[in-house]
Amino acid sequence: MNETQWNMKPNKTKAVMLAKRQLAEFVCDAVNLEGINLTLPEIQTLLDGITVGGHKISDQQVALNQADAWRALYWLLDKNQFEITHEKVCALHLIAGKDEALESGKFRSGGVTIAGTDFMPPHADSLQELFQKMVDDSYGIPDIYDRAIHFFLTMARWQFFYDVNKRMGRFVMNGLLLDSGYPAINLPAKRKLEFNQLMLVFYDTGDQKPMNTFLRSCLDERVVKIVKE
Repeated sequence: MNETQWNMKPNKTKAVMLAKRQLAEFVCDAVNLEGINLTLPEIQTLLDGITVGGHKISDQQVALNQADAWRALYWLLDKNQFEITHEKVCALHLIAGKDEALESGKFRSGGVTIAGTDFMPPHADSLQELFQKMVDDSYGIPDIYDRAIHFFLTMARWQFFYDVNKRMGRFVMNGLLLDSGYPAINLPAKRKLEFNQLMLVFYDTGDQKPMNTFLRSCLDERVVKIVKE
């Protein structure tokens, strides 16, 4: 796999190192996108093992679960064991969706809706087959960022889990990027409105192009520069 936009050469060691340094930022933006208003210093305090005042315990737990899922992903990457399989994705969801999703660590067993759109995610009985289709379809996508974004958007639209679908999609997207030696895509909380508006259009149409352009624009130019050095 290669990438055609920034002319980067893959460097897994450097890409993973940079992602590890961004852990607090990744967690902060992810929870703020979910409506949990924790600041970066508060997230850093939580990751140091200290609770912060003025926030619900459940919100703080979501942040800690997000951090633990990132750490599990880093471990898989360090051990060269990252794979996009049903087993590996569900193992990550067990961590990320702990005490939040109706059923954590396994595909949903019933139907769900997506707020703001009339689109109905597929029936639960078809999820195993659709997961394999998502993986199979990815093999025909030559650009690594197109391929990674394909996973994120497909997982978000098909809703394999009762909850934590977009966050899981981002873990899979970034796991693939980092494992291939390319920088992760972080979604800044300050672009939440733009993200939500574009996602609603995507749910209705299934057209990945506008979201692909948006997600590529979220890649930190500073990180790209470091990887290209």
